[in-house]
Amino acid sequence: MLLLRHGESTWNVQGRWQGREDPPLSAEGERQARAAAAALADVAVVWSSDLTRARRTAELLAPSLPVRLDARLRERDVGPWAGLTRAEIDARYPGWLTDRRRPDGWEDDDVVRARCWPALCAVIARVTEGEHAVVVTHGGLIRAVVAGRGAPAWPIPNLGGVWLERVADDLALGSRVALLDAPIASLGATAAAQPD
Repeated sequence: MLLLRHGESTWNVQGRWQGREDPPLSAEGERQARAAAAALADVAVVWSSDLTRARRTAELLAPSLPVRLDARLRERDVGPWAGLTRAEIDARYPGWLTDRRRPDGWEDDDVVRARCWPALCAVIARVTEGEHAVVVTHGGLIRAVVAGRGAPAWPIPNLGGVWLERVADDLALGSRVALLDAPIASLGATAAAQPD
């Protein structure tokens, strides 16, 4: 199962923290999703966050497949920082970003994982041996999942993410993915690793 971040949104362009807010893909984000679609020729199942930027990315990545939406795959809630730029956050909450402090209403990694893990397990349960699933979601959710599996976080680009592999009754982290960094013949091919 490929856990994948959505394409560029209009708020990504503006440098705004999105969280649960629902800005659409930018024109570049739509182009990114179409460009990455060729790498996903072997997809059998597509799931997505129900937020517009993820849903639209999923539709463009696999136009011939139904996209199953699940609100548990939404981005973390960033509380009062939603819609703010980094400069606006620094002005209203001096030093908080540097000190890694978070405001009331911020959804911690443990909460994100508790919310999304049952959804990810439901996806993998629908995939048979030899099939691949794509789950289009958000960078914060992907980082929370990765951290929960004991791996260090890294910047996740648009159309980047990580493989999750079924191991017995659990999911293990596989390789990092950046679909737009290099041509990839098919979903089963080894994807370009995202550098730290």
